[in-house]
Amino acid sequence: MTPPDWHTRAANLTPPRQAFIDGKAVDAASGETFDCISPVDGRLLTRVASCGAEDVERAVVSARRAFEDGRWSARTPTQRKRVLQKLGELMQQHREELALLETLDMGKPIADALGIDVPASVRCVLWTAEAIDKVYGEVAPTGPDELGLITREPLGVIAAIVPWNFPLLMAVWKLAPALATGNSVVLKPSEKSPLTALRLAELAIEAGIPAGVLNVLPGFGKTAGEPLALHMDVDGLVFTGSTAVGKHLLGCAARSNMKRAYMECGGKSPNVVFADAPSLQQAAQAAASGIFFNQGEVCTAASRLLVERSVKDEFVAMVVAAGRRMQPRHPLDPDAPMGAMVDEVQMRRVLGYIEQGRAQGAQLRLGGSRTLTETGGYYIEPTIFDDVQPQMTIAREEIFGPVLSVIGFDGEEEGLRIANDTPYGLAAGVWTRDISKAHRMARRLRAGSVWVNYWDGGDMTAPFGGYKQSGNGRDKSLHAFEKYTELKATWVNLG
Repeated sequence: MTPPDWHTRAANLTPPRQAFIDGKAVDAASGETFDCISPVDGRLLTRVASCGAEDVERAVVSARRAFEDGRWSARTPTQRKRVLQKLGELMQQHREELALLETLDMGKPIADALGIDVPASVRCVLWTAEAIDKVYGEVAPTGPDELGLITREPLGVIAAIVPWNFPLLMAVWKLAPALATGNSVVLKPSEKSPLTALRLAELAIEAGIPAGVLNVLPGFGKTAGEPLALHMDVDGLVFTGSTAVGKHLLGCAARSNMKRAYMECGGKSPNVVFADAPSLQQAAQAAASGIFFNQGEVCTAASRLLVERSVKDEFVAMVVAAGRRMQPRHPLDPDAPMGAMVDEVQMRRVLGYIEQGRAQGAQLRLGGSRTLTETGGYYIEPTIFDDVQPQMTIAREEIFGPVLSVIGFDGEEEGLRIANDTPYGLAAGVWTRDISKAHRMARRLRAGSVWVNYWDGGDMTAPFGGYKQSGNGRDKSLHAFEKYTELKATWVNLG
């Protein structure tokens, strides 16, 4: 099969630009738009509807009406399953279009969008659809004169606010279980990467999801996200993004109607490498991939590399060599190991952290600069700092870019102490051939996911979420359904 000519397809692509409310693509009520700029080369992709409070009201009213009349919520789980399976099939059929939109909008390599993001999004929809009619209620243990039933019911109207780094995948992590359990949804994608969410809404209608059940509001956090979070007729609020925004949204939930609120927030994940790792070379490659994949714009990025001092010099040299092979290239190049930062603002933010690392005395071993400036896009070299102290800014704050902080340690207890010395708790990695040590570390690491002898494991069967200020609730797996349902106890007198 001839590989796609991505550059030609990009030139001929017409991206979606309107909001999606009550089953139709519509302009914002104000008529306002914002420029959707490609980080690949700085060119204007389209002008997207900039939604505000009036659009939020229209979308929530539409979602509420759809929920209350039962056009979706009253369907059986098996009926909803079939529609969601059709949506997954349509996403698979349009995988190249979705991947191209993702790359042009967000800057990630087309190989990652097509080979990782879109397939994972399809799997999420199909897995969730297949699971929903396998979820049973409970019967309480009672005496012979009573019957106690424990059932799950949909919350109602869900507001989902999702980030820009994995625009399609993060959207379906929320949408699939919310829709499968019978809710209506108002989705607010990031203004930095709204295009795949808008296209997904069109495919949802084609799949048979009724009008009003899924609404998509592109726009900014202050003008669209906050009114949605404060809306008194929204029953559930789910979010993936920064811890600062997550805290603000929790406040919105409290100030409004105490809507159920679940936040998947930031991370500063430790990747702990002991001297007895099964393969230092394999661990080094994983350490580089763990921070430079998706340009480091990953909540679970392996941004803190903790290395036992007896092998640190040798190991860091391997990581630097691996990093040199991961220089950014044009994201439409099928062999690009890294692409562009999502926009100029994020690029400047990351470069600012790199300057702080230099100023605070960390040793720059690789990168540290903007690159490919002639393209007009926003690219940063893979960057590695050695001799980082745990109290340094680059070791404590989430950078969300291709910046690795290397910290040395001696022994299990010191490694564990440094690993847990963070306000975050999203993920962690441990490299050792000692199975007892691996289990001890996994039990004591305060993180929602712990990976042993690799990085970024798991699939749709495993829950995903964090401890501490990395948030609450879980995406993926059967546990995701818990966020979108209420438990009801029904007692029947049989006497």
